[in-house]
Amino acid sequence: MTEIIGVRFKSAGKVYYFSPKGEKIKLGGQVIVETARGVECGDVVIENRFVEDDKIVPPLKEIIRSATPADLKTIEQNKVKEKNAMKICQEKIAAHKLDMKLVDVECTFDNNKLLFYFTAESRVDFRELVKDLASVFRTRIELRQIGVRDEAKMLGGLGVCGRPFCCKSFLGDFQPVSIKMAKEQGLSLNPTKISGTCGRLMCCLKYEQDCYEELLKITPKVGAYVKTPDFKGYVEEVNLLTGNLKVKREKSDDAPVNYNKDDVEVIRDGKIRVDREEIKALRSLEDK
Repeated sequence: MTEIIGVRFKSAGKVYYFSPKGEKIKLGGQVIVETARGVECGDVVIENRFVEDDKIVPPLKEIIRSATPADLKTIEQNKVKEKNAMKICQEKIAAHKLDMKLVDVECTFDNNKLLFYFTAESRVDFRELVKDLASVFRTRIELRQIGVRDEAKMLGGLGVCGRPFCCKSFLGDFQPVSIKMAKEQGLSLNPTKISGTCGRLMCCLKYEQDCYEELLKITPKVGAYVKTPDFKGYVEEVNLLTGNLKVKREKSDDAPVNYNKDDVEVIRDGKIRVDREEIKALRSLEDK
């Protein structure tokens, strides 16, 4: 067992383990640590605790120190520097006539590096831009091309549900989302209804999928041949969350009748299929 604390560098970012170096670090405190990007200041989201050695990626780095008032002042100064760098970089992009959109700027705590995040439709030759920026800021410059999902996570906003983006609020990492998930959850395969503001499949399809998979095990699917208390027929519509079904009597033009899944017996279950044309038409929504 090894004593660790959990540190996060962004509001909904990944949590990294560090050794507290014998110090008792309070939840919500800030610490100065060394990362692959350089020296950074992060928020403590997991207090001192012991974890199994196999849950740690060696080597476990120690914290440098708990953040001091001087460190917090440096962070504020860096935020001002980031805003200034954002404005200057946008001007330089326009001057070089580069087809790219600047999304965010980050300055490492030790002022050793400025990171510029951008989106673009294709590869961009930004070598001259990097030289220009380096001559202005006199520090290491790094430009990173990101995808539309990363852009949404950085900028934030409101989703179609009216709530803040999941990726910005609590999702640490992006998970693959597929058209099959939307189909299994009974959603219309209309791009405007199953895609988020970023233009990709909504992240909630992924983390809600486990619940739907459990419900699918105990609920007849559309097309299932079932026996109701009154007749035998085919399931025409399913509400997985309520368990309500609409069953149409076989060889009849009568309107479908409502039943609960617990009131019917499945003789032959239906299958959920996504045909090739649907997959081909919506494939771009799955891309990161």
